[in-house]
Amino acid sequence: MDESITFAKKYLEDILSFFGLNTDVHASHDEDVIELSIPSTHMNGFLIGQHGDTMRSLQYLVSNTLKSRGFEYSRVNVDVADYKKQRAERLAVQVRGWAEKVKSTGEPMELAPMNSSDRRVVHQVATEFGLETESIGEGRERRVVLTPSDGVVTEE
Repeated sequence: MDESITFAKKYLEDILSFFGLNTDVHASHDEDVIELSIPSTHMNGFLIGQHGDTMRSLQYLVSNTLKSRGFEYSRVNVDVADYKKQRAERLAVQVRGWAEKVKSTGEPMELAPMNSSDRRVVHQVATEFGLETESIGEGRERRVVLTPSDGVVTEE
C-alpha cells in the first residue's frame, strides 16, 4: 500500500506542477482507497471544476495510471480544499430532511440524478434512518430512490 500511496502522491504533485502549482499533497489511505488531499490555494476553482468535474478527472488519471503500472491499490479519492467533505456534509443534511419526509408520508421519493460519491452519501445517511435505498438508471441519469422499510417505527 505504501508504494501505491507514494506513487499516487508524487504523480498528482507532478500534474499540479504542470499547471504551475507547486504544493504538497497530503496522502493517506482508508481501507483500500488512497486519499489525496490538495490544500486550499488560489487555484481551487480551477482544480475543482464545474460540479467537481476537474477533480474527478484528476482522480481518474491517478487511478488509471496506478492500474496501468500494476500497483496493487488503484482506488483513489482526490479532494481539493475539503470540497468533497463539505459537499457530503451539506448533502447529508438534505438527506435527513428527505428521510423524515419519506418516513412521515410513507411514500417513496426519487431523487435527482447524482454522481456515485453523492449517491454513496445518500445510501449511508438514509440507511441510518431505517430507509431502504436503491440506485436506478444508467450513467449520468443514475439516481437514488428512498423507500420506507417495512416495520419502521418513526421516532417522535
